[in-house]
Amino acid sequence: MRIGKERLRKVLAIIAEMFPEAKGELTWQPDRPYQLLIAVILSAQTTDKAVNKVTPVLWAKYPDLADLAAAELSDVETCLRTIGLYKNKAKNIIRTAQLLLEEFDGQVPKTHAQLESLPGVGRKTANVVLGEVYNIPGIAVDTHVARVAKRLNISAPDASVTQIETDLMAKIPKRDWVKTHHRLIFFGRYHCLAKNPKCQECPVQSYCHYYKQLQKKSLS
Repeated sequence: MRIGKERLRKVLAIIAEMFPEAKGELTWQPDRPYQLLIAVILSAQTTDKAVNKVTPVLWAKYPDLADLAAAELSDVETCLRTIGLYKNKAKNIIRTAQLLLEEFDGQVPKTHAQLESLPGVGRKTANVVLGEVYNIPGIAVDTHVARVAKRLNISAPDASVTQIETDLMAKIPKRDWVKTHHRLIFFGRYHCLAKNPKCQECPVQSYCHYYKQLQKKSLS
């Protein structure tokens, strides 16, 4: 049986106390929202920390969207060489810059459908961008959110990313989606780690399905 709304509310209140200032950690200039879109595309299967090391180089070399749209692929690849899947990402961000100029007047689109028409943009990326740039409610399910949702028994162990998003949206008030998304990421990134999670000192122990299963194994 999945965790109910009331128990989840208590868990999220504890996590909110742990990470009250949780927010997106990718760096971008608020007056250039396309930078966030590009950064999130680059963050696939790569840490935000690694992306934040390459984007200053990228923006210095290509200060405007038109500069990136006109960039040589090999030059962009050189800027991104230290992050995973850099060749494919270089191609995607150049094409995304071109499409933003050709089809959206240089603006970041405001809908899932429009964003997901861009290369390298899936639902998670669209949710992040819509929430950060336009404050449109959404819950972006990355590896951290997925892990926490399964360990806390919000979603089934074999739940897909789409199902996890649906489960979270059904149990969390819409007004809290964006901030909860950030707090769950911080909780997974800095506390409920994939390897060696900090279970023994975790303040949500008593609500955690994963911890209870560990306890049962240790007693058997």
